[in-house]
Amino acid sequence: MHPDAAGHAAAQGPAPTVLAVDSGGSGLRVTLAVRGRAHGVHLASKEPARTGPRGIDAGHLLEQLLPMARELMADAGVDGLAAVAVGAAGLTTLGDDLRAELPSALERELGVTRLALAADAVTAYLGALGGRPGAVVAAGTGMIAVGMDLESWRRADGWGHLLGDCGGGAWIGRAGLEAAVRDHDGRRGGSAELRARAEEMFGPVPGWPGVLYPRTDRAAVLASFAPEVARCAASDQVAADILGAAARCIAESAAAVCPASGEPEVALTGGLFKMGAALLVPLRKELAEQLPHAREVPAEGDPLHGAVRLAVDLARDEITIPGDERMLQVVTKEARGHFRHTDHF
Repeated sequence: MHPDAAGHAAAQGPAPTVLAVDSGGSGLRVTLAVRGRAHGVHLASKEPARTGPRGIDAGHLLEQLLPMARELMADAGVDGLAAVAVGAAGLTTLGDDLRAELPSALERELGVTRLALAADAVTAYLGALGGRPGAVVAAGTGMIAVGMDLESWRRADGWGHLLGDCGGGAWIGRAGLEAAVRDHDGRRGGSAELRARAEEMFGPVPGWPGVLYPRTDRAAVLASFAPEVARCAASDQVAADILGAAARCIAESAAAVCPASGEPEVALTGGLFKMGAALLVPLRKELAEQLPHAREVPAEGDPLHGAVRLAVDLARDEITIPGDERMLQVVTKEARGHFRHTDHF
């Protein structure tokens, strides 16, 4: 966690206590900011929020979130929250249940009357670049690129592991397992090295459908094999080619959303990039070719850092970034007791 999770907002003076949530493909992370600064370490669960007929299951998310929120508040000695910001993977396309249920549930359980619901790509953007124009690639289990030109948001990919997330952890892991299966079958494009690594993790190849297909957390399981692909890349050309293809996909998404004029910044954030040079070297080559006018900069913080920034700005009525009907919405409770949804600030 960034040491000053509220960044610019904290520098402007004391801020109320806020709660920030990062809900991703690998679980939830929750932290408390007191007077604009993160209060100690964050709490985390390793179980991602389930999806159902209405998209992301608000009830399941709340089952994990509420105990962590209460523990953080008790530890900090606070009994109220000025605002909450939730950055959720899949909010854009699967967020109807969260939009319908979270405002009233958080008001009932924690007394929250100011809530920001954001796609995790938006909180990743805020964590990495703050409010500056540019593009941010957020890659972990999935992959999404978000661009902002101070007037509107643009997104590319983030369609989940069945339709997209091209270049993300699940995509790389699945490609590595496909290469292992090809080696098992004797087809071209197989990798004996990837097969050996995969069988250490998942057992003999014929049992993989039974191991993988029934899992509700299949994307996270696939992504767990991505680091093995990276470890094999130095000695295995198939693995190296998979990472080269991932780099092209990621750069294509960044190029699709980055502002075409000015001097935009590009930042990379998310656990995928901890794989190191095996992915970063081909990715930086692709970014230089596809985005010659943009400058890559280090991410200032992660999506949880961005959620804290958003929550602090909401508590102080200082949100300056563009709203968006699907990607960023603020819900407040008016004096007469009704919740009001706002996507224009």
